[in-house]
Amino acid sequence: QVQLGESGGGLVQTGGSLTLSCVASGGDFSAYIIGWFRQAPGKPREFVAAISQTVGNTYYGDISKGRFTISRDNAKATVFLQMDSLAPEDTAIYSCGASLGGSRMSSSANYAYWGLGPQVTVSS
Repeated sequence: QVQLGESGGGLVQTGGSLTLSCVASGGDFSAYIIGWFRQAPGKPREFVAAISQTVGNTYYGDISKGRFTISRDNAKATVFLQMDSLAPEDTAIYSCGASLGGSRMSSSANYAYWGLGPQVTVSS
């Protein structure tokens, strides 16, 4: 069973950048699809991005296309989410999830394991 821990959240000004890291322990990291989701207070969880297992195919939600980049380093059991051109509406708790497969990477129901998620706050 894989366990996930995130880091890299914090406070940034509008237009700034942050890089989040999702580090895994236990299990075979390379066997998991890793997805990032976010949730702001009073709003539903949103799909941010996902990356497939060994080939590293990437998928982005509409909220992140062109601004965020997801990547993975299987040797370090880590997935990165580079976030650029941040705006106040990006303020949320960002969580990474691990999935062994499924038809919809953009659905949080597809992910069995989750980290607690760092807070990202973008000031105007």
